[in-house]
Amino acid sequence: MSEEQNKTNYGADNIQALEGMEHVRMRPSMYIGDVGVRGLHHLVYEVVDNSIDEALAGHCDTIDVTINEDDSITVKDNGRGIPVDIHKKEGVSALEVVMTKIGAGGKFDKDSYKVSGGLHGVGVSCVNALSEHLKATVHRDGKIWEQEYERGKTLYPVKPVGETDYRGTIVTFKPDDQIFKITREYNYDTLASRLRELAYLNKGITITLTDKRHKEEGEYVNETFHSEEGLKEFIRFLDGNREPLIADVIAMEGEKNGTPVEVAMVYNTSFNENLHSYVNNINTHEGGTHLSGFRRGLTTTLKKYADASGMLDKLKFDISGDDFREGLTAIVSVKVAEPQFEGQTKTKLGNREVTSAVSQAVSEMLENYLEEHPNDAKTIVQKVILAAQARHAARKAREMVQRKTVMSGGGLPGKLSDCSEQDPEKCEVFLVEGDSAGGTAKQGRDRNFQAILPLRGKILNVEKAMQHKVFENEEIRNIFTALGVTIGTEEDSKALNLEKLRYHKIVIMCDADVDGSHISTLILTFFFRYMKDLIEAGHVYIATPPLYLVKKGSKKEYAWDDDQRDLINQKFGGSAGIQRYKGLGEMNAEQLWETTMNPEFRTLRQVTIDNGTEADRIFSMLMGDEVPPRREFIEKNAVYANIDA
Repeated sequence: MSEEQNKTNYGADNIQALEGMEHVRMRPSMYIGDVGVRGLHHLVYEVVDNSIDEALAGHCDTIDVTINEDDSITVKDNGRGIPVDIHKKEGVSALEVVMTKIGAGGKFDKDSYKVSGGLHGVGVSCVNALSEHLKATVHRDGKIWEQEYERGKTLYPVKPVGETDYRGTIVTFKPDDQIFKITREYNYDTLASRLRELAYLNKGITITLTDKRHKEEGEYVNETFHSEEGLKEFIRFLDGNREPLIADVIAMEGEKNGTPVEVAMVYNTSFNENLHSYVNNINTHEGGTHLSGFRRGLTTTLKKYADASGMLDKLKFDISGDDFREGLTAIVSVKVAEPQFEGQTKTKLGNREVTSAVSQAVSEMLENYLEEHPNDAKTIVQKVILAAQARHAARKAREMVQRKTVMSGGGLPGKLSDCSEQDPEKCEVFLVEGDSAGGTAKQGRDRNFQAILPLRGKILNVEKAMQHKVFENEEIRNIFTALGVTIGTEEDSKALNLEKLRYHKIVIMCDADVDGSHISTLILTFFFRYMKDLIEAGHVYIATPPLYLVKKGSKKEYAWDDDQRDLINQKFGGSAGIQRYKGLGEMNAEQLWETTMNPEFRTLRQVTIDNGTEADRIFSMLMGDEVPPRREFIEKNAVYANIDA
């Protein structure tokens, strides 16, 4: 057979049969989402999920997570300890089976775990496969057992190494630099927000997080997460930056049709709906049948009460489901023995029986609350009526935008300097602060694929604005029409038709100062509240213009922070000329292109939502009415800030 025939011949020998751990290492993103920051942290959640499952089964109440000095992670629990006796089928210790076989574990045995969050996950064996080193230590039946692994392969059989009165499992792993090439550095706040969430979702469990990389006052940085009231405390934490409309959190927990259901909700004076749902501790940000059940129970019960009260008699138009949820923060948590997940990211619950279970639970909870709290009930209905009136006004505002789009022939804003490329995948649009910087960006861009939309000043703070005010705002209308996405329908005012999106990269480009950061945050708040689909689809980015130009003779380099500036100055032998850019407009077109817009050299930060509940809390804190928590956040996190008293 000729070499040419060999190249085109496709037979059995061309099929690569990858089994278990090899396949995880070859295609890690299939198992943990990606090999960037999100995937790195997902490894920790997988190991913690094992401990949480022990807690759900009633055998564990303490979980300790430690970030070690070398960015390895240790997870310790006081559960039963992974079994170490010989597995009949595999002929090796059950611990080795759990650690080295994909899909192995006690969670698939209904007698061991009735409910498990880890069923949706990929298991500790995947963590082992993606770690350069992992050590499992089991305290069980009075003995300490141990086994170590390198990139998923055992270094020695499971062996006893001592005696103990303690019981539980300790797993220490270090992510593999062959897999995680971008970073292996763990973010304390990211881990803390997830562990806090788990403590609220599983009341009574104590979870600690210790960071051995940093000390404060001689002690390692650490936090303890524990909740006695569960979702009620979670709601208070999430809504701490909003003004409450009613005094108490409305909450219930119980079992309906064999499904454990826990719900907590509260109304506030904001105009946003914030619903968070969980199945077996997994954040189902795409919703599903449990969220449908919540909405049905809420709407039916409140509508029935509002009709009976006579408060709707003078309203000239119907009330929709959205009206009942304006200013509502709610958490729905269900435990499902055999969850069926669907959706693009497998975070949408599909079990039909859960809809009626949650709907019944919410109806009973609300009926009792409204009957026992007539003043709160009246306040809620008044809020619903105001929401309906605002929605009616917002519909008119949307219609006005759509009419202007039609009348202006294509609807593109006059300020938009479009690109010539027609394929959205190749196109990018820069949202630029001010006409001056916009002019420079227009001169410096590549007209083939880069569009520029200058924004005048600071856009509307949508966190404090009613919906019709948002749609009436000129800058926001310009963003909608430039991107080409539809503004939504009356039924779902924030639904986006991403098929019409004209640019697959939307880049926020603002000055590298306090004002620029504020404008970026205003734009991000708008995207999070009204165009979250764009963020979740990975279309939103933030440009990173340099802060300094360091020059000495013919040599010049840009610096993005003070440390980098000092290093360059030192490299140039000191006494270099340093230009501080106060804004994008101070750069000429060539400088802006080579530092911030040229795809070959620029740095774009993709905006992602790792934790929806935490993102919701931070946006409401930064852009809401409550000053003290915002001040505290800025003092803790700001690199440079002059805070007014």
